[in-house]
Amino acid sequence: MTMMTATQALSVNPATGQTLAAMPWTNAQEIEHALSLAASGFKKWKMTSVAQRAQTLRDIGQALRAHAEEMAQCITREMGKPIKQARAEVTKSAALCDWYAEHGPAMLNPEPTLVENQQAVIEYRPLGVILAIMPWNFPLWQVLRGAVPILLAGNSYLLKHAPNVTGCAQMIARILAEAGTPAGVYGWVNANNEGVSQMINDPRIAAVTVTGSVRAGAAIGAQAGAALKKCVLELGGSDPFIVLNDADLELAVKAAVAGRYQNTGQVCAAAKRFIVEEGIAQAFTDRFVAAAAALKIGDPLVEENDLGPMARFDLRDELHQQVQASVAEGARLLLGGEKIAGEGNYYAATVLADVTPDMTAFRQELFGPVAAITVAKDAAHALVLANDSEFGLSATIFTADDTLAAEMAARLECGGVFINGYSASDARVAFGGVKKSGFGRELSHFGLHEFCNVQTVWKNRV
Repeated sequence: MTMMTATQALSVNPATGQTLAAMPWTNAQEIEHALSLAASGFKKWKMTSVAQRAQTLRDIGQALRAHAEEMAQCITREMGKPIKQARAEVTKSAALCDWYAEHGPAMLNPEPTLVENQQAVIEYRPLGVILAIMPWNFPLWQVLRGAVPILLAGNSYLLKHAPNVTGCAQMIARILAEAGTPAGVYGWVNANNEGVSQMINDPRIAAVTVTGSVRAGAAIGAQAGAALKKCVLELGGSDPFIVLNDADLELAVKAAVAGRYQNTGQVCAAAKRFIVEEGIAQAFTDRFVAAAAALKIGDPLVEENDLGPMARFDLRDELHQQVQASVAEGARLLLGGEKIAGEGNYYAATVLADVTPDMTAFRQELFGPVAAITVAKDAAHALVLANDSEFGLSATIFTADDTLAAEMAARLECGGVFINGYSASDARVAFGGVKKSGFGRELSHFGLHEFCNVQTVWKNRV
């Protein structure tokens, strides 16, 4: 079943195939109303103090905690995330609100400086209404990691969520309203492609932020660019996970399995290409396969299960085609490689070995529970293989040599490097990519300033 029709978006439980809701697309008149409300909300919100906005963030965090189980259940039902991980997503999102409420106001303080004995001040002003186009794989975290700093900066936030998580979108809006977020400051629309174009081209939209596929990001970025509007893009990834001969093997395998199979492998910044130095390759592969085979797959509402269904059947079919193509190209299938029979979009934890740079599993993003292992001759070769990708989101290096790790990190073409650990996003540090993984940054002070008018105010300059 498709997640959308010409007239509506469908929310379908990926574990059962049951349709949970059918929501009509927001029409042009409704989008006009949403834009009007957001513009009106912005005019009032930008006049509030930063301290008031910070308190609203604290209230949102508290409201999330009050509805934590309800929100987690909604996430799991709509996109199949294992319930333990869904609960962790809610906890992390609430903590994000607290962190920005505590530390964000200081990041918006004016920055005075002397320029040739004259006073200048850099001020961080809000931009306006920010359109956010967000994906389904972290339906709460992805929304709030953008919305929280955007709101703190004094902007309004208008969400267009993925069509298969409209229930999550509704619940997020309800929770924020319950927390006292003023009308128009946070809103959402169930817009189709025509509706998105209408909003991007509307003068009341000041900027756009997108998390999604390269294809979607390129199309939306082109529209925003044509309208001369700032656009932040966080797109796909095919992250390298480098394991050198001197790595702590047990720690590397543990991190590799967690980094690859979290959220059933549906993470932009997940480890996908495992580049292992030849001296440790066989031992790593044997242990990795054993650990992946031990993962429990099944009903995501059952606490013991590690893997749930993939979010959509078409994504499962696409992943299976990539696996089959890679095997036909010469990759060796060590584990899985099959769609699990029965109801639900389940795909077995899969490991491919002997993957080379000309194969599908190396060149394309594998957005599901599939790991591709490539052997490197040495650290220099591993670095070449890691950078041989159109993507540049994150990378991991496992080695006992801190100096070598630092040298490799400086040469890796990506937005984040994790030494002896796997990729993650955290409010305290910037997150984003280079190359076809996008541009701009989320989180930390970088994410807060992305949607500010950085204004210079001169005094007594005559």
